[in-house]
Amino acid sequence: MDLGGTGLSVLAFFLVIGPLILVHELGHFLVARWHGIRVEEFGIGFPPRMVTLFEQGGTKFTLNWIPLGGFMRPAGEDDPSVEGGLAAASKRARLAVLAAGPIANFLLAFLLLVLMFMLGAPEEQPGASIALVEPGSPAERAGLQPGDIILSADDVPIEQYTDLTHYIFSHVGETVILTVQRGDEMLDLSITPRTEWPEGQGPTGIVVQPVVEIKRHGLFGATWQAIKEFGALLKAFIEVPAAVIREQIPARYLRPISIVGISQLGGQAIGASFDQNAAWPIIQLTAFISLALGVTNLLPLPALDGGRILFVLIEAIRGRRVDPQRETLVHFIGFALLLTAMIFFIYLDIVDPLVRQ
Repeated sequence: MDLGGTGLSVLAFFLVIGPLILVHELGHFLVARWHGIRVEEFGIGFPPRMVTLFEQGGTKFTLNWIPLGGFMRPAGEDDPSVEGGLAAASKRARLAVLAAGPIANFLLAFLLLVLMFMLGAPEEQPGASIALVEPGSPAERAGLQPGDIILSADDVPIEQYTDLTHYIFSHVGETVILTVQRGDEMLDLSITPRTEWPEGQGPTGIVVQPVVEIKRHGLFGATWQAIKEFGALLKAFIEVPAAVIREQIPARYLRPISIVGISQLGGQAIGASFDQNAAWPIIQLTAFISLALGVTNLLPLPALDGGRILFVLIEAIRGRRVDPQRETLVHFIGFALLLTAMIFFIYLDIVDPLVRQ
């Protein structure tokens, strides 16, 4: 179903990114109220304000004109002299409120994964399936063909298709023996990953994809699959940057993306859901983005939840609060730097989009 790439990207923004930000802020809001912290406003979208929906418990619930998720505005966020405000709350309460947003994103990601496995989703099987073999590449010379399934490299099992990528990049210039399944036939093929390769190709000249099978599960089976998938995603958030630092994966293969790039990927996922008449592509991407949002916000960087948590922990260790004005200045500078980086990433995603239309 062709709805137009730009239209799908816009739709993805409203269906995916906006609600995830709103869930994040809702987590902060609910835990703040639980700890008796006064919240002046909980807004859907960003100001200017369109209308005040209602007021309850001293909190104004508003609908705003800019549809970018939402926000919650606690009283005394940076001023400990405001009675009943966030900064005046105990360290335990502040930590709980600050962590609640990312935790809400983690919880939503997990629930979405459970739903995905109940409705039916591709489950990765051991091995890496070859989707494309570049002409004249080491893979072609080794005799690899599209449709081949690589089961092991030097007798090291390929449990996930990314295992093959990591292994190949860490053995460039060396001879590697691949165990390959081709139909009912098993082959051992020798390949030497090249140390230099044409742009857009890798050391072997193949494009690999997961070996998958669509399965549905009951509640308990889906929960178990969701636990495994959640753990695998968290593991990837740690291992992939570490592999880049160790130069096992070249840095050029990774790049941060903005909300524009995420919307492009979301549009592609929505298109795939329509084309396959299946919900799993958009559910899977939404769960991944929710998890990424939670992890990113826990990074100990100024202006992020993790940065504010760090200041509370410093206060607990020192036994006294960091000067509020200094902390506010640090968060302001951090926010300015993050905003600058965000604008740059938006520019990249516009001039060099992740998803070609």
